[in-house]
Amino acid sequence: MDTLKSALPLTSALSRLASHQQEVRCAVRFPLALPVVLSSGSDEIAAITRNVSASGVVFELDSPVSSGLEIRFSLRMPGAILGTPHDVLVHCQGRVVRCSKNQSNYRAAATIDDYQFAEQ
Repeated sequence: MDTLKSALPLTSALSRLASHQQEVRCAVRFPLALPVVLSSGSDEIAAITRNVSASGVVFELDSPVSSGLEIRFSLRMPGAILGTPHDVLVHCQGRVVRCSKNQSNYRAAATIDDYQFAEQ
């Protein structure tokens, strides 16, 4: 797994950008609409990503979620974004940092505290 992590361009970007957190927020956001299921304990919530960065993600959902909620989710990142020949499945753990009402739904922002690339 660690070999795969270090071989992907996004991972080296994650490492470089971790020490420059402010610049990450401004520079490396991918506007991706990916279907995802958020898991917290035994609860599952369907959502769609709106943007993904090295340290977090914004989801669109039908119902609100609480700030501080610990979540797990998996993203199938497009190979074109990562610079790889194939899409890559990434398992993530994080927590909701804010949730607000949009026009017809909710937007929740969450950190990505840990991630692992799935073996393919």
